[in-house]
Amino acid sequence: MNKKESNKAGVPCLPELLAPAGNFEKLVTAIHYGADAVYMGGKEFSLRAKAGNFTHQAMTEAVQYAHQHGVKVYVTINILAHNRDFAGLDSYLLQLQEAAVDGLIIADPGIFLRARKCVPHIPIHLSTQANVTNAQAARFWFEQGADRLNLARELSMEEIREVREVTGGELEVFVHGALCISYSGRCMLSNYMTGRDANQGSCAHPCRYSYRLTEEKRPGEYFPVEEDERGTYIFNSKDLCLLEKLPELVAYGVNSLKIEGRMKSIFYVGGVTRIYRAALDYLKDLPPLAWEKPEEIKLPHILLEEISKTGTRGTTENFIRQRPGSSEMLYTSPRARQKVEPVAVIREEGEVPLVEIRNVLENGNQVEYMLPGIDTVLLTVTRMETEKGEQIERANPGNRVLLFTEPPLFQGQVNGILRRTVVDSS
Repeated sequence: MNKKESNKAGVPCLPELLAPAGNFEKLVTAIHYGADAVYMGGKEFSLRAKAGNFTHQAMTEAVQYAHQHGVKVYVTINILAHNRDFAGLDSYLLQLQEAAVDGLIIADPGIFLRARKCVPHIPIHLSTQANVTNAQAARFWFEQGADRLNLARELSMEEIREVREVTGGELEVFVHGALCISYSGRCMLSNYMTGRDANQGSCAHPCRYSYRLTEEKRPGEYFPVEEDERGTYIFNSKDLCLLEKLPELVAYGVNSLKIEGRMKSIFYVGGVTRIYRAALDYLKDLPPLAWEKPEEIKLPHILLEEISKTGTRGTTENFIRQRPGSSEMLYTSPRARQKVEPVAVIREEGEVPLVEIRNVLENGNQVEYMLPGIDTVLLTVTRMETEKGEQIERANPGNRVLLFTEPPLFQGQVNGILRRTVVDSS
């Protein structure tokens, strides 16, 4: 059980739910759907250089917004640094201190050392890139001054439990999102194939490419790289999903559950955050007796149905029970077919909300409004008007329209998402 006290005797303390914030809109969406904390990157020193990321001014405003909603902000400084990367690091750290961020996510020991000396009052969270795979490594980093460790994604549930038993610092575990083909993200494929260094934040994701084989003496002849004739995406892992393992992670005393996805859409960020929030709220209300055997706790099936609507490549539990095999790979395409897509985001609430369109929407379409929590509201679009009051039959991505529905969307809130089922055109 978690050593922290909970609201009820015999019930473990719920961990923090940590969501990705690749830009301000994603930060707002994550907060709307229940994140306790978000993580983001600045324009430098971050392993997601292609995400929106934040200037100093934008980060300050984002931190202020998060703190106003009771949410913490952690900033990634998780590149594997070369000597040249230390120019400007101290001034950047001081800017983060001025912005009042709540933690720094660091992988490189040199950056770790500078942060401890330059901004000693900001907690340091060790990145998964540091590859903590055992209790002795965990002890080492806590002794160096780390406040939290994001454990390597190659650990089993039993190994997580063993690390927890011998360490007192905070532990963080990735529970959802994309997996790298290389060890906890340390991959050189992108650097070799495109010149974009994954360990410097510029990964081109070549593990999602389709491959063909050539033979030296037969140039121009291409042979498919196949496994059981299922396809050629030989490096393409399914996405991590530990939703069903939350009871054990909570019971073992994991302090933070992290969702991957700073480069994914607001629909992904909001949808996944919403489901894990609902799952944690469900666990919070269980009686003490249930926690005597956390491995037997079953989450409501609707949570599993909902999480399947947010995935991009299917799901795997990775190493959590056993070493992953071929069934954890997606061989046929870089991503799975989506069952559900976002259509609009509410910008002004009311009986007739003002929405921003994300996919083509037409009068007569059926949509669902995603409430915070697990419930949805089924709606039929009856009329759309521009902000000037002009009626339209079809709205395109980027349009802002007044949305008339049956029933009226009284429950709609600013930043809430509307979605619909994707029609199979095959």
